[in-house]
Amino acid sequence: MKVIVCGAGQVGFNIAHYLAGENNDVTIIDQRPELIRKVSDTLDVQVVLGFASHPAVLEQAGAGDADMIIAVTAADEVNMVACQVAHSLFNVPTKIARVRSQSYLAPIWANLFSREHLPIDVIISPEIEVARAITKRLQVPGAIDVIPLVGDKVRLIGVRCTENCPLINTPLRQLTVLFPDLAIVIIGIVRDGKAIVPTSEDQMLEGDEVYFVVDTAHVDRALTAFGREDQEARRIVIFGGGNIGLFLAQQLEAARPGTSIKIIESNKERAEFVAKAVGHTVVIHGDALDPEILEEASVGAAEAVVAVTNDDETNILSGLLAKRYGCRRTMALINKTTYNSLVAPLGIDVAVNPRAITVSNILQHVRRGRIHAVHSLHEGFGELIEADALETSSLVGKPLRDVKLPSGVLLGAVVHDGKVVSPRGSTVIHPGDRVILFATADAVKKVEKMFSVRLEYF
Repeated sequence: MKVIVCGAGQVGFNIAHYLAGENNDVTIIDQRPELIRKVSDTLDVQVVLGFASHPAVLEQAGAGDADMIIAVTAADEVNMVACQVAHSLFNVPTKIARVRSQSYLAPIWANLFSREHLPIDVIISPEIEVARAITKRLQVPGAIDVIPLVGDKVRLIGVRCTENCPLINTPLRQLTVLFPDLAIVIIGIVRDGKAIVPTSEDQMLEGDEVYFVVDTAHVDRALTAFGREDQEARRIVIFGGGNIGLFLAQQLEAARPGTSIKIIESNKERAEFVAKAVGHTVVIHGDALDPEILEEASVGAAEAVVAVTNDDETNILSGLLAKRYGCRRTMALINKTTYNSLVAPLGIDVAVNPRAITVSNILQHVRRGRIHAVHSLHEGFGELIEADALETSSLVGKPLRDVKLPSGVLLGAVVHDGKVVSPRGSTVIHPGDRVILFATADAVKKVEKMFSVRLEYF
């Protein structure tokens, strides 16, 4: 597949990294020479220096025979015009654009992005997606990551093992003995910053981040098994009234009317704007690092603090201050990957990576075959994939013990006739079943082939 990525920032770089690693023909366009040099030195891709919306630059990048354009520059307008030019002049089949400004995304202007006007096939709004991801994690206390799948029949849950976790130092093969009725499959363990695909003989250790796929009906039992019996937060303080903080407050107001929500915003004009845009949420103008403001917001009585300012350092420090004041759980928005290994030891419970969330949203529109959703896990470790099993798939029609899965692929769950089945050796997958599996980065292409429609299918 031939893909043009407009923008060599963090999101564009990582998308190109994923796609190039799977032998796609990738070209990156950016107007900044230093970023173009970095991409050229680091990735096996073509590079073009110039403005992504200029027809001559797109032509140089190979738009004439491109399958897809992904526009993720820092400017919404450049992203939109690049897609328009790709459509009108080069007839590029699939066009994806990141659009941050909410004035473009208001429901009353929905017709703007029709094929007759601005023909963009997929619009990604990072702020909205990040707010949704945080809301999901707040709904599952004790989890560091939550991804709903198959209409929320199945969830991927990430937890951090503490000394109170009863499962540490227990071989994974014993989980089915200890919890025979618990539909859970552990698909990844992150230990000391390194991700591993576990075998049945592996054990979980204190400090590990463990990712597992579980029947949504069994989430509470699974968290209890990991020693996590946290109560859902009803008193929440949000540091930062930007787009993410505002969307988060609005989502929480809609989903959990009885929740007490407060926002601390340092910019007076923005604080006034947010106060008019929310319902019962209390907006406080002040600095999230100011002890008097923290006292006024009753941070010590909060069950969760979510730091989503535009500054990583402020998010980390304000989260740590909230913990010192007595807050039970802190979440921090962190853009710089260099801080990832520091967050947990410092005391931040959940780190939210906006780049990973955005990349996951884009990847699910890139994947081929009968694939419904794709979620990137832990800095390129692999992908969680939700797909339909076809009659021609090698997975179908025989017990899983007789199926040879590619190296680096783990089956997490099967949904058959609306019921979640935890895969065992005797499990048989039928055509039309929804399959949840994890694939390491170098195994993704093999998974795509397993779920692609072959000619003999017709």
